[in-house]
Amino acid sequence: MDSMPFVIYVAPNYTENAVKFIDKLAQLPDVNLGLISQEPVEWLKPETSNALSAFHRIDDVFDFLLLLAATRKLADQRGHPHRILGAVEQVQVPVAQVREDLGIEGMSVETATNFRDKRRMKDLLREAGIPCARHRQVSSVEEASEFAKKVGYPIIVKPLAGAASQATFKSGHDHELKEHVKSCLSAAGSQALLEEFIQGDEQSCDTFSLIGKPVFHSITHYFPNPLEVMREPWIQWQVLLPREVDDPKYDDIRTAAFKTLDTLGMQTGMSHLEWFRRQDGSIAISEVAARPPGAQITTLISRANDIDCVSAWARLMIFDDFPEVERKYSVGAAYLRGQGQGKVVGVQGLEQVSNELGHLITDVRIPQIGQDKSLSYEGEGYVIIRHPETSAVKEALSHIVSTVRVHLG
Repeated sequence: MDSMPFVIYVAPNYTENAVKFIDKLAQLPDVNLGLISQEPVEWLKPETSNALSAFHRIDDVFDFLLLLAATRKLADQRGHPHRILGAVEQVQVPVAQVREDLGIEGMSVETATNFRDKRRMKDLLREAGIPCARHRQVSSVEEASEFAKKVGYPIIVKPLAGAASQATFKSGHDHELKEHVKSCLSAAGSQALLEEFIQGDEQSCDTFSLIGKPVFHSITHYFPNPLEVMREPWIQWQVLLPREVDDPKYDDIRTAAFKTLDTLGMQTGMSHLEWFRRQDGSIAISEVAARPPGAQITTLISRANDIDCVSAWARLMIFDDFPEVERKYSVGAAYLRGQGQGKVVGVQGLEQVSNELGHLITDVRIPQIGQDKSLSYEGEGYVIIRHPETSAVKEALSHIVSTVRVHLG
């Protein structure tokens, strides 16, 4: 057998983000990469598929028994896996089950479930004295109504194991609560999670942990909150990563975030924690996932610190290694989002933005004519800005979303 470690990556589908992770893993010079996916290897570009050491396709990567059988088959071909990884939130528990069954090092099933089951997560956080929203797991409209009487409206209704604000609703009165709970129970099974609605600015804290200790973290601000963006299709979302992440004004969330990771059992990995700062200055943890963040935040971290965030994550997970990092820039993303319905028929204002801010732009995805409207708050494209001063980045993001218009028709 080859002396290089054999690592398996699990990707349900070949999304843009998934291909980026596969490519970065395949490019590591000291790793043999195997891939398990629901889609055929032929759908990958040749340079990606040719870099793989092994591949197996299954119908459902979220099915533990299918994933276990596929891992065993690749192990027969390439030897016992050094690691098995996945970046999609929904795959964390079945991947952990495979680890435990085959004796592969990495996050345990208990820890993965702590991060994945949002009710269990909130119970653990409240027991540890970590500030978070009041919540209740319900199986009926009647139970939901009891919770509403206790905490008042608005109320957030979500599945127990959701991600990226998917199937998440804000209920403002009894009728909305009834409809939202019914919808959630119908889509997600027999249980739903209700939370009090926290008024405040939503932000994230993204942390690299090594053997139970945070070795790097980053803060991002959301303008506005993702749930509001989902409810208001005219809003073009902004995410700002300040340079002053180590500023004392973040000491409270730093302490709470690191205590959260310790409470849930994080050892080695990257986590994406979302939190609120209320108008009175206090904080509350929303939820945390044991995976790299989406919404181009890995790119923001890369640009802010002149590192490759995905490769750094891969080396952390495989070799327990993390580089020295210097915070050099503030970075932000302006998401270009069309109003209405249909396909992209035109983009207005990009040339002006390029002429005025081109020296600050590091990455751009231009909405393409004929492109379908995105169902996500990320919209149809984005522009990423970088500058040593946070105020300059914030001003540039505001200018972009007020200048660029994506026309649908």
